[in-house]
Amino acid sequence: MCRSRASADAIQPTSRAAARSSKSPRTYRSFNSSSNPSDPSSSSASASLNLNSYSSNSYSSSLSARQSLSKIKQFLPETPLIYTLPDLRLATGNFLSGRLSSSSWRCVLRGRDAVVFQRRLKRPLDLPQLGRRLSAITKSHHSSLVKLLGASVSGNFVYLVYEFVEGANLSDCLRNKVNRAFTVLSSWVSRMQIAADLAHGLDYIHNCAGSATGGGGSGFVHNHIKSSSIIVMEPSLNARICHFGTAELCGEAAEVEEEEEGAGTSEPGGSRTLKRTSSRGVKLEGTRGYMSPEYRVTGVATQKSDVFAFGVVLLELLSGEEALRYCFDGEDGGGGYRRMSVIDSAREAVEGGSVRRWVDRRLKDSYPVEVAEMMVSLGLECVEEEAERRPDMSQVSALISKMYLESTAWAEKFGLPVDFSVSMAPR
Repeated sequence: MCRSRASADAIQPTSRAAARSSKSPRTYRSFNSSSNPSDPSSSSASASLNLNSYSSNSYSSSLSARQSLSKIKQFLPETPLIYTLPDLRLATGNFLSGRLSSSSWRCVLRGRDAVVFQRRLKRPLDLPQLGRRLSAITKSHHSSLVKLLGASVSGNFVYLVYEFVEGANLSDCLRNKVNRAFTVLSSWVSRMQIAADLAHGLDYIHNCAGSATGGGGSGFVHNHIKSSSIIVMEPSLNARICHFGTAELCGEAAEVEEEEEGAGTSEPGGSRTLKRTSSRGVKLEGTRGYMSPEYRVTGVATQKSDVFAFGVVLLELLSGEEALRYCFDGEDGGGGYRRMSVIDSAREAVEGGSVRRWVDRRLKDSYPVEVAEMMVSLGLECVEEEAERRPDMSQVSALISKMYLESTAWAEKFGLPVDFSVSMAPR
């Protein structure tokens, strides 16, 4: 049996000098004999006392070790699961109960509160290939990403199982359907917190995710950044990005064939490691208002198109406006409508020097104006027409972190709350 340091100290001398100076090695004989060899009762009593002490210390140490391991286990990645269609049918009541939308269901799956999303496969995908891609995605973990639990394939559809996160999507938080004048994000610091969470999460996806899959740590493309794909958690108001890995698991990601002999790596058992094109490009259907100019032309999403979509979300967060809307245009006398994007309104505000009037009025002018102007400028840099002129997410994340710290210092200076405890319900 392995002894802990506490139990070893109980049966060993406190120092070598004390052991050498002692003529009778009582400490070493405490398990076997007493100081009086002619008294067996004394010997057994001493041995019993020391054994009981050792057992108690050993049990306490083992119990503490088990508790520590159980806490550590909570933060370790779980084995990715490939669910069967009967599992999903049983959990969702044959896809009739717990419906959140036309293609998503909330359910309890193998003891976990989960959400199942149905997506159409872009190309044939067998289970071994799905398992390799699933393993690559689940090895990526970040506090700003909703965790992927597993997946299933049936026919032309793939079912993605994510953990359920309590909260509401960012679009509903900014534009409450019941009361348009109400928003849970009524403070500047709360919006800066969400901006920082999103920037850190997307920076992780671009520059860190997939580092353990043989991809060189060059990361992924998210492809689905928009305000309705971001969950604001209650009551902390931290943000988490949904649908990470959807493109790869739906067969949208382009997998590179072996370019030269010996190129690429293989996993144990001969399976190929997932690889991607140098442009990190995937083909998919985008959402109007969030698609970059080059995406609309080529249909290929890149990390720079992710930056563009993030810029749109950032401008939404600052203004409370929708990414794309139609406004009444009475100037020409025709009484028609014109399409207006949050990008256009932000540029007009910057050019006209009216950023303060453009920022969401529900913040009631309670924010540092200099920081707000820098945030608007950063958002417009992210939505530049030319992809090469857009910053990388590592740069964006660093700048937003700096402005978040400035915002919290400003709030503390004026005695405004920094820690939040709110309700998502309209008032």
